[in-house]
Amino acid sequence: MRKFEEKTGQLYGQQKIRGFCHLYIGQEAVMAGTMSVIKPEDSVITAYRDHAHALAKGVSADACMAEMFGKITGCSKGKGGSMHFFSKEHKMMGGHGIVGGQIPLGAGIAFAEKYLGNTNVNICYMGDGAVRQGAFNETLNMAMTWKLPVIFVCENNGYAMGTSVARTTNMMDIYKMGHGFDMPSAPVDGMDVVAVHNAMDEAVQRARAGEGPTFLEIRTYRYKGHSMSDPAKYRTKEELEEFKGRDPLLSTKAAIVENKYADDAWFAEVDAEIKKIVEDSVKFAEESPYPDASEIYKDVYVQEDYPFIMD
Repeated sequence: MRKFEEKTGQLYGQQKIRGFCHLYIGQEAVMAGTMSVIKPEDSVITAYRDHAHALAKGVSADACMAEMFGKITGCSKGKGGSMHFFSKEHKMMGGHGIVGGQIPLGAGIAFAEKYLGNTNVNICYMGDGAVRQGAFNETLNMAMTWKLPVIFVCENNGYAMGTSVARTTNMMDIYKMGHGFDMPSAPVDGMDVVAVHNAMDEAVQRARAGEGPTFLEIRTYRYKGHSMSDPAKYRTKEELEEFKGRDPLLSTKAAIVENKYADDAWFAEVDAEIKKIVEDSVKFAEESPYPDASEIYKDVYVQEDYPFIMD
């Protein structure tokens, strides 16, 4: 996740990637902790900061990078770009551009899983700005009433697009919003992958047992601006450096070393492997073709012969 996005930032600066681009750098413990709990059959849905979610769910770096380049080999056939990664195969149910728009969709996916009688769960991610949408409250109410197998995750990085949470609400503890619906809710240290794992494990077990949804406020931090065009002047350099000192990659590596789960040779091997995967994905994206103009009419309606006007 980190290496892919660092390369993405470089390519954006070279104008090989265009349009909107929102990096996840700093927040990786959220997805790592999730993936250590859920099954391939479980689905995720999120907002437009979605690269890490797709990669974690198993979408190949090639398909993700090609999507960033707008190529037909991308996970959304080059039609979605950075904000709209999707893979039916990997149960990555999309990055969504409308703030909060994915929240009722996540509950809808969970409703379908329950209706079909299986034990699959949906993990529905949102930012701290999205919880101000009316759809958030409506969805939590329905999900709790119907005991849907969905875990709502607020990835609270403190700034929504660029406005501090403290400037938008009198209640800083976002997780408490779930208490209004008697929904199990809790704050989680999003810079600690083990804390995320433990909270997610409890929530997923509850959902699989038919006990309904959970709302987790995972408190994390992004080291980059809201998007590539954001200089992030709304925060201090001191604050940024403080959170860089809590980098989940560094703390996780330290824990692995301390517990002797792996040695330096293993880390070097993994680093080399990841570097090659990312470099190969760039080559794949650059060599892939753009979609044909006729693609603009495809994947719009389920009905292939829908009589829409093409002139």
